Amino acid sequence: MGIISWIVLGLLAGAIAKFLLPGRDPGGLVGTTLIGIAGSFIGGWLSAKFLHRPIAHNFFDLATWVAAVAGALVLLIVYRLLFGNSRN
Repeated sequence: MGIISWIVLGLLAGAIAKFLLPGRDPGGLVGTTLIGIAGSFIGGWLSAKFLHRPIAHNFFDLATWVAAVAGALVLLIVYRLLFGNSRN
């Protein structure tokens, strides 16, 4: 998958992570989107590096999607813990 595919996957992973973990985020929509993109990169890298799961070349690989959503969820939780609910 190319960089554009990872960005699109990150956007979708961020939306899925936001759906699974509802609530107000300190960064809003833009922050959640960036967290989703970063989470997809980190989740894909971690699954390839430590789980010896090669990164698929097609866009619709279930393991790649799970890794991307898991990475986005972890980053979203860490982001909420660090910055709290600063929006009222």
